[in-house]
Amino acid sequence: MEYRQLGKHGIRVSEICLGSWLTYGGATAEDTGRQCIEQAYDLGINFFDTANVYARGEAEKIVGKVLRQYRRESYVLATKVYFPVGNGPNDRGLSRKHILEQCDASLKRLGLDYIDLYQAHRYDPTVPLAETLMAFDLLVKQGKILYYGVSEWSAGQLAHATDLTRLANLAPIASDQPRYHMLDRTIEKEVLPLCRREGIGIINYSPLAQGLLTGKYKPDGDLPEGSRASDPKQNMFLNHGEFDRRQLLKVQQLLPIAEREGLSLSQLALAWCLRHVELSSVIIGASQPAQVRENVGASGKQLSAATIEQIEEVLASESGDRLTVGV
Repeated sequence: MEYRQLGKHGIRVSEICLGSWLTYGGATAEDTGRQCIEQAYDLGINFFDTANVYARGEAEKIVGKVLRQYRRESYVLATKVYFPVGNGPNDRGLSRKHILEQCDASLKRLGLDYIDLYQAHRYDPTVPLAETLMAFDLLVKQGKILYYGVSEWSAGQLAHATDLTRLANLAPIASDQPRYHMLDRTIEKEVLPLCRREGIGIINYSPLAQGLLTGKYKPDGDLPEGSRASDPKQNMFLNHGEFDRRQLLKVQQLLPIAEREGLSLSQLALAWCLRHVELSSVIIGASQPAQVRENVGASGKQLSAATIEQIEEVLASESGDRLTVGV
């Protein structure tokens, strides 16, 4: 396993991060979640990502319970705040009240004294940005969190926030967690350059496009049994299994490239993301330990310029348009 710094900050995280969205405490049994986390740790993954809303807090409980068997200094734990956790008017968003209360609630569920990376799960336009940033800064000063980051903020929102932290001498934003994969390259235009300039580490989620970039979904085939797209509880994130055939054809064209490199398609997709030095880590999901073992194989893989060019040709095919997929 290779490790990278979180942007300009001193903390080092594994190139592969194990996430818990749609899995632990929800679609995956606790015992399986434990096996995946333990397998990840044994393979050198030191970075684990969750959120207070995943499985209504159950994901945090499972992740915290499993990680407590290891030395606290040996892993980096990230969680998030923003989405509703109740029906009350203050049970959501990025107000000072909600951020401080939910940090305490997450610490209790995790069974920990501090959170390594606390993230704003989305941008909240209803709360003054200064209030949000000052709340995170207070948590840093209190020692309840070590770093804080954001997820799915626009380049303009990030730029405004970094300006405010400098002007008010607040703790800086350490990370950004956007969606990024071969079929959705939106961040390359503005977010990636801004994070490079500001020293913000990128931790991208959905690097395998919710399974599309594993090759298991065929252009003319039925949905594989047991896949996310075949599960009514999860397939809303995959357009209920109704895929763009052009995208699936592109994925099939990537298979020979992966085989030539001695990689699985998943490993190729992860290595393609990690070619950016701005990326600190890619977040994978796993419902079985074997998936963790396969994905870890992408760490440290360097793709040649010729291979990158071939991938670009596939992705830019059909009139040169790069398609996006909302997963």
